[in-house]
Amino acid sequence: MSCEDIQESLSLYCDDGLAPDARAGCYQHLEVCPVCRAHLAELRSIRRSLAMLPKPSVPADLAPAINHALSAEAAARDVRRNVTFGDVISELLWPRVTRYAFSSVASLLLFASVFLALRPQLIALNEGVRAFDAAITTSEAIDPSLARYDINRPISPESYSALRAPFNAESPSLNPSGALASLGRSPAHTLSGNRRGADDMMVVADVFSNGAASLADVMRAPRDRRMLDDFQKALRQDAAFVPAELDRRPGTMRVVYSVHRVDVHDRNY
Repeated sequence: MSCEDIQESLSLYCDDGLAPDARAGCYQHLEVCPVCRAHLAELRSIRRSLAMLPKPSVPADLAPAINHALSAEAAARDVRRNVTFGDVISELLWPRVTRYAFSSVASLLLFASVFLALRPQLIALNEGVRAFDAAITTSEAIDPSLARYDINRPISPESYSALRAPFNAESPSLNPSGALASLGRSPAHTLSGNRRGADDMMVVADVFSNGAASLADVMRAPRDRRMLDDFQKALRQDAAFVPAELDRRPGTMRVVYSVHRVDVHDRNY
C-alpha cells in the first residue's frame, strides 16, 4: 500500500475503526515508513488534546426558550389554518383603501376650503354680470343702435355699425347684407366665371349719406378685368355701406377699397 492510501486510513486506524485485514496492512506499512508514523503520532496528539477539553455546559434557559419557540410556531400554524379567503383579501386591500380614502377626504376638504374662500368673489362677479346685463338692456331700450350682436342670427346694419363705433368717423361701415359684402364672401370660382389664381386691385370710391357708393378712381387695376366689373356691379346693385346716420359720420366720404382674390384649394375652407 502507498503512503497516500495509508494516510487516508490513519484517522480510522487511530480510532480502531478499520477492519482486521486493513488494520494489519496499515500496521505493516507503519513499521517501515517513518513519514506515516509521524503523521499517526500527530493525529494521536490531537486526539489527546481534544479529550482533555472541558465539556460545555448547557444554558439554563435553553430548554424553556426552545419550548416557547415551538409553542409560538404551533399557534401561528393554527391561526393560518383558520384564516379564510376573505381575511386574506381584507389584509391586502385595507392599506390601499385607507390610503385612497384619506386622499379623497383631503381633496374634498381642500375643495371646500377653496370654494368658501372664493365664494364672496363669485357672488360679486355674479352681481356684476347682472348689473351689466341690466345696463345693456336699458341702453338698448334708449338707443336701438346699441343692440348687441346675436351670433345665432345674421348681423344687421345697425348692429354692425354699433360694433364699429370707434372707427365710424374714419371709414364707413360695410352693409353686411349688401351685394358688396356678399362679393367678398363669395368663392373665387363663382365670380364672373371659373377664374383661378391670385389677383388684387385697389380703387377709390365715393360713399354717400344713404349708403350708396360709386367708383371714383382705380389706383391699381386687376389683371382680370372682370374682377373690376364685378366690383362696379356690386356698387350699383344696392347700398354698399350703411347710412350716415347709423355711422354718425359725414354725409359723403371718399374711401380707398382694396380687394384681394386668392385661390384656395382646400375644399373644407
